[in-house]
Amino acid sequence: MTETEFVQVSTATPEREQAVVLAKGAVQRRLAAGSQIIGPVVSVFWHLGEFGEGEEWRLLLTTTHERYPELEKYLLEQHPWDNPEVITTRIQAGAERCLQWIKDSVSPA
Repeated sequence: MTETEFVQVSTATPEREQAVVLAKGAVQRRLAAGSQIIGPVVSVFWHLGEFGEGEEWRLLLTTTHERYPELEKYLLEQHPWDNPEVITTRIQAGAERCLQWIKDSVSPA
């Protein structure tokens, strides 16, 4: 498996239940192999030209580079915010059995 085949996607929601709903939908649709929800976390940011601070719930999802476009589309369509942060980080390396699990989990049934 190549070092560029797998990605970790992150986003955040204002409420825990919204994060759970997004995570469940992504995994049930086989867009992500799994997701961790971390929170609450404190976020400090610029938004619409104003400085802000808030509490959020961070989602981390694992998928393949090939499935990322569909996962991004799902997250943007289902997210409670109009312009959520959705970013991807390539997974450079990982345990072979774990990487195979990601690949198998996101393969369309």
